[in-house]
Amino acid sequence: MNLQEPRVARTALDAITVTFDGHEAAANTVRRKREVLHSLLELAVEQKELPANPLHAIKWTPPKVAGGVDPRTVVNPEQARALLAAVPAIGRTRGRRLHGMFSCMYYAALRPEEAAGLRRQNCDLPEQGWGLLTVEKARPQANKRWTNSGETHDSRGLKHRAKDETRLVPIPPVLVAILRSHLDRYGVAADGRLFRTAKGRPFSSSAYSGVWQQARRAAFTAEQVVSPLAARPYDLRHAAVSLWLNAGVPATEVAERAGHSVDVLLRVYAKCIEGQQARANGKISEALDE
Repeated sequence: MNLQEPRVARTALDAITVTFDGHEAAANTVRRKREVLHSLLELAVEQKELPANPLHAIKWTPPKVAGGVDPRTVVNPEQARALLAAVPAIGRTRGRRLHGMFSCMYYAALRPEEAAGLRRQNCDLPEQGWGLLTVEKARPQANKRWTNSGETHDSRGLKHRAKDETRLVPIPPVLVAILRSHLDRYGVAADGRLFRTAKGRPFSSSAYSGVWQQARRAAFTAEQVVSPLAARPYDLRHAAVSLWLNAGVPATEVAERAGHSVDVLLRVYAKCIEGQQARANGKISEALDE
């Protein structure tokens, strides 16, 4: 196969737009795979295996990626509390072990992999008042072939941050109490991690997603279950950031706690900030009445 032929390169691009089972791949997935393919071909050029990157000769438009959070996925505080209250009843012990992890996603806006990497030394949990999480590691799930440790979960630095950079996240008393209770009941793993299975292993994404879906069915109405509302555990993070912004917390502070840049924060969560439409309508009405 001659990768220099535009036809072959276009076939490769077409291949990354579908999943293994033949369905259309998500736009973010397509873009990420295209970046990987481009990097591999650039390496081939650098090592003199190819005279030029064939992708440069192809006019190909990647699928458009949605730029913001869908407001329909964002739960309000009452709905979030109902979901979290339903989690401990799922399974024999799995729900109880995951309750604190899901709570960190909502009350501290942690990404799932950040919550999975949380250790006891990262937690300042006073008996009263607000606590503090020092987020320094993430444990994303990947195929064993692509991790340094040969395990499905590898300890890595934070997303969009330098290797050893940390992030400080103040946490409200309700989350402090949840984490203290979790530690009293389950202790920590050998490396200090808070959240793991009864056998000490990290929870797989399929395991905690399964618990989440059962919690949705227990806490939501039938109409809500089939809706996008909190369809994924990650939507708890979206709900947290949306809540902070709507509470009037400055965007700079929200961005720092959530691990975003301010411009990305406002672009991604613009549709989740309540009251903008009413304010805009009022200004337009004032202008029309002049």
